[in-house]
Amino acid sequence: MHDPAERRKGVIAGLAAYIVWGLLTVYWKQLHHFDAFELIGWRISASAVVMAVVLTVTKRWGHLRVLRTDRHLLGRVVIAALLLTVNWTSYVWAVVHDHVLETALGYFIAPIGTVLVGVFVLGEHLRSAQKISLAFAVASVAVLTFSYGRVPWLALTIAVSWTIYGYLKKQVPLTPVESMAAESFILFIPAVILAVALAGRSGSIPSSASSTELTYALLTGLATVGPLMLFAYAAQRMPLSLIGPMQYIVPTMNFLLGWLLYDETLTPSRVFGFALVWIGLAVLTIDSARRMRATRTAPADVAMAT
Repeated sequence: MHDPAERRKGVIAGLAAYIVWGLLTVYWKQLHHFDAFELIGWRISASAVVMAVVLTVTKRWGHLRVLRTDRHLLGRVVIAALLLTVNWTSYVWAVVHDHVLETALGYFIAPIGTVLVGVFVLGEHLRSAQKISLAFAVASVAVLTFSYGRVPWLALTIAVSWTIYGYLKKQVPLTPVESMAAESFILFIPAVILAVALAGRSGSIPSSASSTELTYALLTGLATVGPLMLFAYAAQRMPLSLIGPMQYIVPTMNFLLGWLLYDETLTPSRVFGFALVWIGLAVLTIDSARRMRATRTAPADVAMAT
């Protein structure tokens, strides 16, 4: 879309989406007393309810009919839903157990993981810049493994699940809103069962949450769907050259929150480890920007062939 006004609206919506996503760490911290798996049950259940309302208001239920007839597509959506559950659970568990810095690392590594998908799944050849980025990412994980005294498994789980989830989403011919709705509906019954099963335990949300905490729990669906709607609006109005760099807003916010607000330990070796992945991302971003610029300036017939 070339309309400057629409593009400006898209940029504002995109920034708002990523900032809200970053602030969800603060949101989940308000519920850190509760079991992470119970929180995921509530989040998925509430998200499904919100998505049902969204589809009803926008009259888009019919867009999901294709899932009834296309089993291959349904299978991809089911796998995507499971990967999303892994990603959400890892993230929420990390936040409520004071590992916010690891969530930042995971989402910093994810774009580099996308490069690996291109190589091993799509058969792409690594460019020099991508090789450099991967080398820095591997070095970062090695340094942080030494610093933590263990493999940063939370960060790797977040990165791997998000990378594969993103790849599968590109194979699903649904809009972000419709895709999110389908995934949440598939997970709805298991999520309700999980939330009910954990409800009777001591310290569960129904048995011990204050009115404020209960409100937070009930609004997890809106907190999940809200930024998604903003992003869906933005994606239709702004170029990929702007969306790409914006994805680093969330891990940057998580890094700053973990370090400055939640006083998580940030030793010199961990700073060095994060610096390595930042360098790798900088190389990857610059290379991607150059290729996009070259594509825009290439002759029309060449551009069509890529």
